[in-house]
Amino acid sequence: MARRLIPLLLIALLVVVHAQLWFGRGSVPQVTSMKQQLALQDQANRDAGLRNDQLRNEVRNLQEGLDMVEELARQELGMVKPNEIFVQIAKGRP
Repeated sequence: MARRLIPLLLIALLVVVHAQLWFGRGSVPQVTSMKQQLALQDQANRDAGLRNDQLRNEVRNLQEGLDMVEELARQELGMVKPNEIFVQIAKGRP
């Protein structure tokens, strides 16, 4: 009886382990699916990173552009900000 019980027990254990490999948590199909999801998420992250870089550059260009416009308005048109006093010093002739 013991000679038959041990092989049957081992076969049953093998079947349980094999079933876990294909159908349980962390199974081969589940890992494959998760790898595909990870690849899609990596691509989405790269796309978002590129979009963030574009937006960062656009913001920088807008900030620098506004600073440049403000500087030109101050120098060429003598514009001032509210509560600011503009003093122009003319150079005299030598």
